[in-house]
Amino acid sequence: MKTKVVLITGGSSGIGKAIGIHLKEKGYKVYGTTRSKSKYPSFSDFPLLEMDVRNVETIKSCIASLLELENRIDVLINNAGVGITGPMEETPHEEVLKAFATNFNGPLNVMNNVLPVMREQKEGLIINITSIAGYMGLPYRGIYSASKGALEIVTESYRMETKSFGIKLTTLAPGDFATNIASGRYHTPVYENSAYRNAYKSTLEAIDADVDSGGNPADVAKKIAKIIETKNPKPHYQVGSFIQKFSLTLKNLLPGLWFEKLLEGHSS
Repeated sequence: MKTKVVLITGGSSGIGKAIGIHLKEKGYKVYGTTRSKSKYPSFSDFPLLEMDVRNVETIKSCIASLLELENRIDVLINNAGVGITGPMEETPHEEVLKAFATNFNGPLNVMNNVLPVMREQKEGLIINITSIAGYMGLPYRGIYSASKGALEIVTESYRMETKSFGIKLTTLAPGDFATNIASGRYHTPVYENSAYRNAYKSTLEAIDADVDSGGNPADVAKKIAKIIETKNPKPHYQVGSFIQKFSLTLKNLLPGLWFEKLLEGHSS
């Protein structure tokens, strides 16, 4: 049986790096991507290829390089993403576009350039890393929730459209995990004269605390490995604490106004 070739976007740190290390230990041939290899001169866990998911030319170049090395791509894991916070009214529109460029347009661009390869192979698996936040409109995290929710939905469409080619797609939505995503997150400033000042400031403090005390990214990596080893993956998976996953059940069970109250209480 051939060793599967795995490509992980955003593989140089955080969840992507954890996934790569775990899959390599399990015998997969792993490649990660980063926007700039020069920033990681001592990275040796697995090979890194340069790719900016916002730039189609770099995506094409990365895929061409990988095909020269391995002649196939068995698994694509769309992991690259950015965080963004702020009141919906005050978040600069250019920052909204930037977030969607990475979290939504980026994965679509990568998929669209990998699908012809998988179609020729008559097989392949694509796993889109989304977020439990993508299942609900969280206060002061609406743009992040929307970008991840959009990726959840289009994956369903891709999944049905490509099934006849032997290609499988699914999403994995993590809860809060200890990564460096906070360092690259765009924060709308807390304006002194803002009507949202106190509530937004409180939410930012809670978000930072959650990131610092998040789960082990290795748990996400183990879940990814199980999905790869599953013959017929489900459309969606989640990984996180009990309460994070249970929140999705509550959203389906509770009246809308009750669930909204829960979210407001959690974020204040």
